Amino acid sequence: MGKSGAADDDADNWFATPPLPPARAALASDMDVDVCVIGAGLAGLTTALEVARRGWSVAVLERRRIAWNASGRNCGIVGPGYAEDIRHIVARVGLDHARQLWALSQAGVDYVRARIAEGISDVDAQPGWLLVSKFDSGDALLPLVSLLGQEFGAQIEGWPCERVRASLRSERYYHGIYYPDAFNIHPLNYALGLARAAEKAGARIFEHTPALAIDPAGVRKRITTASGRLRAAHVVVAGSVHVGAIMPSLAGTLLPITAGVMVTAPLGPRLHEAIVFAGGVSDSLGPDFDFRIVGGDRLMWSGGLATWNADPRRWVAPFRRALARTFPQLGAVDVEYAWAGVMGMALHKMPQIGELAPGTWVASGFGGHGINTTAMAGELIASAIVDGDDRWRLFRPYDLMWAGDVVGRGVVQVAYWGSRLREGVALRRARRREQRRLRKVAGLESFRL
Repeated sequence: MGKSGAADDDADNWFATPPLPPARAALASDMDVDVCVIGAGLAGLTTALEVARRGWSVAVLERRRIAWNASGRNCGIVGPGYAEDIRHIVARVGLDHARQLWALSQAGVDYVRARIAEGISDVDAQPGWLLVSKFDSGDALLPLVSLLGQEFGAQIEGWPCERVRASLRSERYYHGIYYPDAFNIHPLNYALGLARAAEKAGARIFEHTPALAIDPAGVRKRITTASGRLRAAHVVVAGSVHVGAIMPSLAGTLLPITAGVMVTAPLGPRLHEAIVFAGGVSDSLGPDFDFRIVGGDRLMWSGGLATWNADPRRWVAPFRRALARTFPQLGAVDVEYAWAGVMGMALHKMPQIGELAPGTWVASGFGGHGINTTAMAGELIASAIVDGDDRWRLFRPYDLMWAGDVVGRGVVQVAYWGSRLREGVALRRARRREQRRLRKVAGLESFRL
């Protein structure tokens, strides 16, 4: 294996292989703005861009570099929906409310597409997102396809097993759901493009400037840094599990989920013989792995789950074994990059978007489905602050909920391990059923002969 490292090291991240732009200056003096955004991930950058485009002054404080964590380290799939199952959303808030939430998630996809069309370059957009099942569950998928297509107006196609296997030449996959309107991008370049667009619109972005304290009292909020103080009418905390020092009440509502990503060495024509599909793929409805072709003939493979800060190298061996089981025709595969990203996820698996107190806003909890929802959140909050838009209230049923700290992490980790064990048993049963079916078909053919 070539490069690997911790989550704050860019050398291991394939997306960061071209030289990154020079760091922006840190805040060096006091400043007054209309809006202060804490965090230069996708949500914070979108908020800053939309506030600046509406003519208000805005400053962004980033403790490290732009999109240094999950925003610049994810697999880059941009599709509608949330980490939470849409059927669970309907059960919780009702069909009409769920329709509005789904429409917002689709608006997030459209937002990303529009910003790219406006000139964010080098994102290497590739169309399509395919969710495939590792079980012969076509009948079980039909109600979901019907719900999404008929009740939510989603652009969606149900794919039979034959079509899935014509695109992904693996006997491990059966039926699928295809989103033709979804697409895949280089997330770090998209984030850097958002930053440039925000600055062009008038925003100020300060890197290596951690916010040390927030005083939310009064009309003008005060945000303290090591080298200057910001005063703002509104402060937007667009961070995740890393905001504990300044807002422990928010960090305590999020589970820190570490996921791994690897990128292979160039595989040549054999990759395109195994995967005849240019878009992103998620296997199983609660995806175990995401993967897609990048750089022409490399395979990006993402997945795993740890509720602690894990070394990305721990995933390389199991990822290679999973890849060998899925596409044995690829043969031996070398891995050149392996990295990890830490995302924040609420227990209800929905984003946390809204006003915590007058003038204090939160945009967080995007783990598991982040690119469209961060775009949606940034636009919603900017619109709420400047225009009085109250659509953010649609997320009130998903309020801040304590995640259980160490106990909560343990429960989630054990649940994940348990689901993997159950899935393994189910997969073996599915393979035996298919083998019996194939033997039966072969026997009938012999009888006819």
